[in-house]
Amino acid sequence: MAQSSTAITAPAVPRNAIVTAIVLLVGGLAVIFDSTIMSIALKTLAVDLAVPVSTIQWVTTGYLLALGVAIPVVGWAQARLGGKRLWMIALTIFGIASIACSLAGDAPSLIAFRVVQGIGGGLMMPLMATLAIQQVPGGVALGRLMAMISLPAALGPILGPTIGGLILNYLDWRWIFWVNVPFCLVGLALAWRLIPSDPPRGKPILDWVGVLLVSPALVGMLYGLSNVSHDGGFTRLDVWAPVVGGAMLLVAFLITQLRRPEAALVDVSLLRRRSVASSTAVLFLSGASLYGAMLLLPLFFQVVRGADALTAALLLIPQGVGALLSRSLAGKLTDAVGARVVAIGGFVVMGLGTIPFAMAGADTGQWWLMAVLLVRGFGMGAVMIPVMSVGFVGLERDEVPHASIITRLAQQLGGAFGTAVLAVILEGAVNGADGVAAIAQGFGTAFWWAVGFTVVAIGVCFALPAKPVTSPVD
Repeated sequence: MAQSSTAITAPAVPRNAIVTAIVLLVGGLAVIFDSTIMSIALKTLAVDLAVPVSTIQWVTTGYLLALGVAIPVVGWAQARLGGKRLWMIALTIFGIASIACSLAGDAPSLIAFRVVQGIGGGLMMPLMATLAIQQVPGGVALGRLMAMISLPAALGPILGPTIGGLILNYLDWRWIFWVNVPFCLVGLALAWRLIPSDPPRGKPILDWVGVLLVSPALVGMLYGLSNVSHDGGFTRLDVWAPVVGGAMLLVAFLITQLRRPEAALVDVSLLRRRSVASSTAVLFLSGASLYGAMLLLPLFFQVVRGADALTAALLLIPQGVGALLSRSLAGKLTDAVGARVVAIGGFVVMGLGTIPFAMAGADTGQWWLMAVLLVRGFGMGAVMIPVMSVGFVGLERDEVPHASIITRLAQQLGGAFGTAVLAVILEGAVNGADGVAAIAQGFGTAFWWAVGFTVVAIGVCFALPAKPVTSPVD
């Protein structure tokens, strides 16, 4: 009888973990809002700075590449500086770079400052999960804690486009960067007062071999995949050459890390653990399904439905609302019944919420599509929490930063891969299409591929641990 009760009852989240998560949320909102606001600002920036869209696109591409450079060094930097100090340094970099972006006088300076911003954001993204999870012994109650940490990701798609649209309609574009500053200042003050201090763990030597392998590897792969949407797709030299070169460097990086575990930049031996490996694989596929569809949805509303960029962004709000609504339930269920069931259920709901778009056209009811987006968002929120949390189950404190780096990079690469594949499929499907109906059918083909990513992810989810963690793991 006691075992049955244990199986459905999850332990409480420690108070110190809740306080740390709330403090991290404030700073994390700056990064999420910045990314979601920028998604609708590129056209305005191109006009005001008198440059083509292909140039101003580097405002987002440079930021993305900077993330790839910064994320792998977070584990070493935390050991060298301490997590609290590193978080405050990263938040300061992000805040100062935001101010610099607002003062940029031309496109090259704006792109350069966005790269600096990306370095700060790249340090913050894995560190946000690490600092909160290190407050939880043995991975207990990780589901509900991850639900708290994921709040910015749920709020960003709801508030970011709205705030960005209002700013771009009534104020100068420079204010889209000033929005970050209050979050950075308040986040710094709260972090200084409330995040527990963790002193540096000696003076670990930076694995320069690892840095010189993994940084160009990630930059090459992300850059190559970002070029797939141009004419020629995967056959372009600036696509396959950096992707292949990056993949080769990544293999060399993994080999060096396994051969020199005592000096490894990232402890990739954690992938031998079922929880970390399965979480990483599912995060890659969820990134492909999630971010790939996020490319299609606003384009569908603009190209097929005739909406402008701001209207398209506002029409996606129900998806963010759905993700927000599912967070708490998904966190509780993950702690009570385990990650596998919740993740599979979330992917099923997300797939069901994508299928109607594969069959939609210019005349499909707007309210029906918004209701479908609400359902899809609910599935998205239910997927991310169990999959992200299970990768940290049973890890020692010093292993958490490395697991955070691995899972974050998997999600980034999966998102880039999914976006690239669906961009090529969409281009091929709509190329030469005559009329709105034919274009809608082309979008339907791309959406069916997004559903396919989801189906594959469901299969991989069966590798996730089935049982919840109800007591500390030694």
